[in-house]
Amino acid sequence: MSLLLGTTITSSSNHWMMAWTGLEINTLAIIPLISKSHHPRAIEAATKYFLTQAAASTLLLFSSMTNAWFTGQWDITQLTHPTSCLLLTTAVSIKLGLTPFHFWFPEVLQGSSMTTGLLLATLMKFPPTALLVLTSPSLNPTLLTTMAIASAALGGWMGLNQTQVRKVLAFSSISHLGWMTIILLDNPKLTLLTFYLYCLMTSAIFLTLDTTKITNLATMMTAWTKIPPLTTTLMLALLSLAGLPPLTGFLPKWLIIQELTKQEMTPVATTIALLSLLGLFFYLRLAYCATITLPPNSSNHMKQWQTYKSVHIPVTTLISLSIMLLPLSPMIFTTT
Repeated sequence: MSLLLGTTITSSSNHWMMAWTGLEINTLAIIPLISKSHHPRAIEAATKYFLTQAAASTLLLFSSMTNAWFTGQWDITQLTHPTSCLLLTTAVSIKLGLTPFHFWFPEVLQGSSMTTGLLLATLMKFPPTALLVLTSPSLNPTLLTTMAIASAALGGWMGLNQTQVRKVLAFSSISHLGWMTIILLDNPKLTLLTFYLYCLMTSAIFLTLDTTKITNLATMMTAWTKIPPLTTTLMLALLSLAGLPPLTGFLPKWLIIQELTKQEMTPVATTIALLSLLGLFFYLRLAYCATITLPPNSSNHMKQWQTYKSVHIPVTTLISLSIMLLPLSPMIFTTT
């Protein structure tokens, strides 16, 4: 309830103090969820999360106070002072995990459970994204573009040698944040559309991993015997997150590249499109481990029982949407 309250307050506020209050409620609400397993790794993740979010909230408060001091405005859309804009960009980047403030995110996600990781990767990113969209006309375009390309590059490079699935999804999130940020100034609605579709696909993958109890590549190789149809659709959801054409994930990337080309930013569009190939590599590796390969020594390997436990309706619905939304593109355009 507190998470929903904090998200709603920040997203719907037009005064900086209310936005800051909502972010603080969110931070305090998620910390017990991260540390509830009482494992040292979870306690470490909760501590790291608290320290980084507290620093970001302080910067955000400092930014809004500086702006109010110089302009007399507390309205979110009236952020005009250059120092305030720079401080706000830093604060929101720390909140989101944009490069170069991304270090906390993979560690925190790895120390959390799958369900908490889902909240951290989707719901917790909505309030900072809403603030970015509201203040986008005031922000520095060169800085945002540089951070976006750096995020896409780093998310791709760092995800290549990971064996823990949660860390792979964390770097995938950083890479997707780069795509959202690069189009922010030219088309904020497209940033929100990309965020919604990213949340949809990530939710499907996290819930599937939670159902099959997959945590790393080794368990992923042997999990196909548990619920084979679900593992197959997991492969499609991963390829959708990579942005392959017939699937839902292709839609935001296609629109972003089209919009960047219209704005005569063809070199930027080419760079970020090439960087997405790095992400495609580790998604393909996950898909390969999930469905196409058998583990070594398979002859004497103990197969896991097919449990055929009921796969919940949300999982099946989200996976269907994350695979088959591309034909509905015209309807999505009209609604956004």
